[in-house]
Amino acid sequence: MSQLQRIAIAPSQLEQQQILLTKEQQHYLVRVLRLREGDRFIAMDGKGKSWLAQLAGEQAQVLELLTVETELPVTITLMVALPKGNGFDEVVRCCTELGVTCIAPVLSDRTLLHPSSQKLERWRRIAAEAAEQSERSFVPTILEPVTFSTSLSSVIGHLSLANSQQYICVARGDFPHLKDCLEHKGQETIVIATGPEGGWTKQEIENAIAVGFQPVSLGRRILRAVTAPVVALSLITAACEV
Repeated sequence: MSQLQRIAIAPSQLEQQQILLTKEQQHYLVRVLRLREGDRFIAMDGKGKSWLAQLAGEQAQVLELLTVETELPVTITLMVALPKGNGFDEVVRCCTELGVTCIAPVLSDRTLLHPSSQKLERWRRIAAEAAEQSERSFVPTILEPVTFSTSLSSVIGHLSLANSQQYICVARGDFPHLKDCLEHKGQETIVIATGPEGGWTKQEIENAIAVGFQPVSLGRRILRAVTAPVVALSLITAACEV
């Protein structure tokens, strides 16, 4: 079962045990994956449900509901100051593979990139493809880019602080290592923020601390803006994976 190809579908595509495939999905299944009539694949709605399906022309027949247990036991929200160029594409791809739940791109004081709406759609498509490839049952939510201060208010406003951990990664300073701070006590939420090229400003760090974020280090070396999120997610995964 694990060797079958996976595709992400919208919940609205499922009607009475039939999956109505889009033209893009038909092309991918038939032209790219070379599946034939009657071949099987796994369809996932990106919200936790997966089905064994059988290709039938422009549709697919649902054969059975599957149980997929590949998700982390914690919910992870990653706040990332947008790096320059196309570096955020790789952040989305790698962090989706590592198990992130939500990615919140932020515009910090030192952010150079100001993305268009087309970028947001691209990131969401990359997240869906990475979720398929890594056999996840959930596709991460990619939020619209906002200022760091707005993101702080929004994220904290939706948290149950009694059951969450908030960290801001700081490149320079005498702060504890993230790996020594993580506490896994069951189902909980972890929010982790990583900075832009040049790092967070002093004011941004102080603003994060004021709303409950703990400043942490990712090690003695200075990491690139596209490397830090992957390192942070790797440490969280290592600490929390069951």
